[in-house]
Amino acid sequence: MRLVIARCSVDYAGRLTAHLPSASRLILVKADGSVSIHADDRAYKPLNWMSPPCTLKEGSGEEDGVWTVVNKAGEKLIITMEEILHDSSHELGVDPGLIKDGVEAHLQELLADRIETLGDGYTLIRREYMTAIGPVDILCRDADGGTVAVEIKRRGEIDGVEQLTRYLDLLNRDPHLAPVQGVFAAQEIKPQARVLATDRGIRCQVLDYDALRGIEDDKLRLF
Repeated sequence: MRLVIARCSVDYAGRLTAHLPSASRLILVKADGSVSIHADDRAYKPLNWMSPPCTLKEGSGEEDGVWTVVNKAGEKLIITMEEILHDSSHELGVDPGLIKDGVEAHLQELLADRIETLGDGYTLIRREYMTAIGPVDILCRDADGGTVAVEIKRRGEIDGVEQLTRYLDLLNRDPHLAPVQGVFAAQEIKPQARVLATDRGIRCQVLDYDALRGIEDDKLRLF
């Protein structure tokens, strides 16, 4: 991972256009190729970013100090450096992934045993499918034989959608698996996470913990 703290301005040109005026910011360049720009607030959320696969070109000559990040759709993130205050690189190695709490781990186990919850004809490939950036909770096939990656959360928020997006970007580079669709599964999915998932073509699935465990609710029913 490369960490750069710099006074810079940022322009994004793609489906929308956006401009960040000159200010001191943190720029993260990760091993997967992603580039994100952060301010000293907003918790984990970047001001702007480019998800992989993308390429970073650092300008020279007349373009010295201008970084251009381009993704496969031709969208550009242009970072104009005015002053670099810090620039360092660090080898983090392969991350073991997030250790889930008991409920999430049990949800994964239950859903793998009842994979048809996702749809008729679904079959399990395996749980904890390992990738270079961590394990995918569940990898399975739909009724048409297509590959599906499932990310499971107790509470589905934006960071979970981002995590699944990174897995999908990587899995879709494997010709034996592609095309890979995504399912974001949780007991509760926040509206913002649902909007982001839908925008990225990821299906949302609300999980009923008791139903997966085979426990009927005690509500009165007509039939």
